[in-house]
Amino acid sequence: MESMLENGRLRKLFEHADAEIAEDVRVEGCRICGSALHRSDYDRKPRGFGETNEFVKRISFCCEQDGCRKRYTPPSLRFFGRRVYEGVIVVLLTAMTHGVNDRRAEELREQLGLDRRTLERWRQWWLETFPRSVFWRDVKGRFPKGIDHGILPLSLVEEFGAMRVNGLCHLMKFLSPISVGRLVMAGA
Repeated sequence: MESMLENGRLRKLFEHADAEIAEDVRVEGCRICGSALHRSDYDRKPRGFGETNEFVKRISFCCEQDGCRKRYTPPSLRFFGRRVYEGVIVVLLTAMTHGVNDRRAEELREQLGLDRRTLERWRQWWLETFPRSVFWRDVKGRFPKGIDHGILPLSLVEEFGAMRVNGLCHLMKFLSPISVGRLVMAGA
């Protein structure tokens, strides 16, 4: 897993996919008034494997129409909402809490400067918040065998074959809608 994340290939794939998704959003235009969208990227400093302490741009758009100026931040494979860590880190490290021995998990946490409490918050989010979300309610039927909620996100990692680059890209694309804003809860 580490070599897959550290070699930069995965990050480039995610950046390319994010650019394609962003172009689709830009072409669609403003959903409120129909005006054109202009690039209005903003800086992010995500933590993760191969961390460089450099800011990267999160693609975003702004409606050109005065009085509207609605902001559109497209879904992303790289970013996971407002979390500081890259999405792939949030998914894979939380999945590993269901099967990797404590020593190995501790090594990974140390490499990333990740506090144990952060990993526990992520795990709680996957086990309690994610299964109650509108997103999950709308998509869980796509899995004919069902997904074991007791070991999320590991069950998704296994379903998508995400220990390989292609599977990981598909999983992150599947999860990308939750990368833009709050995760709406079912019944809320």
